[in-house]
This record gives sequence, structure tokens and C-alpha cells, in this order.
Amino acid sequence: MNTSAFATFRLTRGVTTSISHPFSSFAFLPRNIHSDTSVSATTTSTVSSIQNHFLMGKVRENKDVSAMKRLLSTAAMSSGESILASFTNKSFEGTAISSAMEALAKADAVCFDVDSTVIQEEGIDVLADSLGKGKEVAEWTKKAMEGNTKFEDALAARLAIIEPSRQAIEKCLLENPLQLSPGIDTLIEALNERGTDVYLVSGGFRIMIEPLAKDLCISKHNIVANTILFDESGNYTGFDKNEPTSADMGKPKAVQQIKDQFGYETIVMVGDGATDAQAKPPADAFVGFGGVAVRDAVRNKACWYVYDFEDMITVVKQFGKKRSL
Repeated sequence: MNTSAFATFRLTRGVTTSISHPFSSFAFLPRNIHSDTSVSATTTSTVSSIQNHFLMGKVRENKDVSAMKRLLSTAAMSSGESILASFTNKSFEGTAISSAMEALAKADAVCFDVDSTVIQEEGIDVLADSLGKGKEVAEWTKKAMEGNTKFEDALAARLAIIEPSRQAIEKCLLENPLQLSPGIDTLIEALNERGTDVYLVSGGFRIMIEPLAKDLCISKHNIVANTILFDESGNYTGFDKNEPTSADMGKPKAVQQIKDQFGYETIVMVGDGATDAQAKPPADAFVGFGGVAVRDAVRNKACWYVYDFEDMITVVKQFGKKRSL
């Protein structure tokens, strides 16, 4: 099709309008709004308005295209396409970017992985380093995060190597406080302010995550993580294998339980690892995070892949719908 003379905008299901105008290019159109691109939440009246602007010559030069942008933005108000289009001069990665943005904007709940997402390190690796077992444990962590071994096998192997006592964990956290990823506190605060429930769904350890949750104003009841077992003297005796995240495919199980228990319509999973990508479905969208470690297998599966939390914060603050509490 020769776009210099003719363009077709499919604005609603079954409603297509043909608009003729001698533009040399449609590069000015917002991202994802171009020939034969479906734009949800639009109306036939907007179609007529766009057509009239062409036919009446109101959009004559590049300096006038802002009017067209506003028309198209109004046509797709609050849709994923309109959210995506609002980010001018930016490129994004993902298999379903606009859908993920829309899901985040209207999410009833957002679940975050902890290690290498909420924090800038793998908690078990920090613990292993403090006990002089860092290299051995890191090799197993890498296998687990890249999906090259079953998570339950990697978890059992790592804990067998370090056998951490309660006292050793407490000392580790005191001497090596876990570092939050930049922007995560702002994102979680924005979600809390609009009434979106926030969960920490992790293959890490509850004893290490609860202090983080407190700092981020997340209830300890909103934590799904592994429980290390100790005897009366605080010595390591094992871990609770009944926790959903103690085994492979544990995160989809955890997200489904959360969804069923509270009746959430839209839930988003955010994380860096293969186990996080497994959570969609039942999560409605998976946002992959590469701000600490980039894993190609995860990036290729993510609906939307980000390297920081800034654009997610923008979506929540500017497009998020407040929930009635």
C-alpha cells in the first residue's frame, strides 16, 4: 500500500475508515497507531473527526500534527495503545507491551520478585558470602534463575551447602543490609497510594524478606516466600517444603492462590528470573526486570521488559485508576 496517498485506520472491531491525504509519511503518528493497527476504546465519532481534519485541510504541515496526536490520543484514552503512545521518542522491549502497560494501569494487585528485582542482589548469595560459601552457592543460583535446573533442587542444594543458623542470618543482615533497587520504593509507594495491593512472591527466605517488607510498607501477610526451619537453639534443620515457592512452578501456584483468595481481576507479576516468567498465566501480564541481571530467556518471554522502574512509575501515577477501598 502506498502510504503517501492513502492510509487505513482500523479503530474499532468491524469499523474501518479510509482517509485520503497526500502525506509523504505517517511517521508522526504515535507508536503502535499506524496502518491496519487496531486501537481499542475508540468511537466512530472520532473516526469522523480525524477524517474531517484531513478533508478540510486542517492538518497541512508537520507543525500541525500535534492536533492529530491529540485526536488519536483521545480516541484511545486509557487503552494500552494510548499509554504506549504517550511515551514519545522511546523504544520498548516485550511481546505485548501495550497490554502489559494497560494491565499495570488497572491492576488490582502487583506481585514482585525480591532477589535481583526489589533488591540489587540475590539474598541467598549474600548470606553464602558471609559464611564463606559464596562461589559454590552462586553457581546454583545462576542455574535456578536461568531455568537450567528445577528450583527445588537448587534450593535444597544451596541450603545444604550453607546450613544457616538463625544467628548467622541475623548477623548477615546486620553487617550486610540488603540494598533496594533504585526506584522500587517510589513504585511501591505509588501503588499503595492508589489502593493496589502489593505482594512479595519470592524463592528467597521469609526471615530475610520481612524487614524489607516493613521498610516498604508491605504487610508480612503479603509475603509468599520460603521458611527456614530451626531447632530450639537456632540451628538449621531444613526448610518448609509446603511453601508454594519452594518448588518449580511455585510462583504461578502462589499467584493463583492470591488471585483466588481475594478475587482480583487483574494481577501483574514483576521479576528477573525464569520462575517469575512462569507466573503468566495466571498473572495477566509479566514485566521482566533487567536492572540487576539480564537473562535472555526471561527477556524473550516478558510482555514488557524494563531496565529500571521509571516508566512503570509513570504508568501507575499518570494512568492508574484508584481502587475504592
